[in-house]
Amino acid sequence: MKLVRFYDPDLGGQLGVERDGTIYNISDRYALMSAWLRHSVGRVNEAFQEFADLIDTPRTVNLADLVSVPDLNKLHYLPPIDEQDVWAAGVTYERSRAARQEEATDGGDIYARVYGAQRPELFFKAHGSDVIGHLGDVGIRADATWSVPEPELAVVFNPALEVVGFTIGNDMSSRDIEGENPLYLPQAKMYTASCALGTGILLTASREWLDTTIQIQIQRGGETVFADSTPTSRIRRTISELADYLGRSMQYPNGVVLLTGTGIVPPLDFTLAAGDVVSITIDPIGTLTNTVKVV
Repeated sequence: MKLVRFYDPDLGGQLGVERDGTIYNISDRYALMSAWLRHSVGRVNEAFQEFADLIDTPRTVNLADLVSVPDLNKLHYLPPIDEQDVWAAGVTYERSRAARQEEATDGGDIYARVYGAQRPELFFKAHGSDVIGHLGDVGIRADATWSVPEPELAVVFNPALEVVGFTIGNDMSSRDIEGENPLYLPQAKMYTASCALGTGILLTASREWLDTTIQIQIQRGGETVFADSTPTSRIRRTISELADYLGRSMQYPNGVVLLTGTGIVPPLDFTLAAGDVVSITIDPIGTLTNTVKVV
């Protein structure tokens, strides 16, 4: 099962459980993702089981109907979070470490050190209200010259930092800005439309990495200009390790989402352009697709 958020022109934002091509509207029971995440604390598997009763609702939507770009007059996906903030882990793949060193003007020793350090790199990415959903537009900075998507597996935690599931993330980045100076990371990573999540949350309480492959395809004018993939088994850190540091001296009363780093980096001569279409696929979660715009 997956937990999804979607927009209904007659009802507004809704919460639903997706199973076998049908979305069962459970907003009468849980109006917000936050409410369900709080309800799941200490009883995650029981909270999953309760969905079996909730999907008896006659209020359903066909998955095939949620194909519109965000439009107030049409059914469409919303980001699968509402009041949760998104954080991110950096340099969790060996490929990411190498790429950061390539782009850094000072040789990037800082990235080699954090890759092997006990404490992981963690940084704030976006407020839940600023996250882009499936088929929405993601941004590249107008003052950047080297912009890339970063396809990532995202872990969804409840307020007790218990795992409730996984979703797909796109951590948009300005490589030239961070490469100039690592202290510019907030500007390279945090800006309008720099984070996308979707389409839904694959529900699981496991603290093991989803055994799958992250795939990305970028199209420009209908032609594929970049495609690559990486297995999640190459993530150096464990979920428990990341959750431990994420929760140190911090609380997340509405839950939190953690992007877990990227192992896919386009070549040095590639940069995104307005109108590019980025599709990230992680089975069995699905595909997150977004169009690029300049912000």
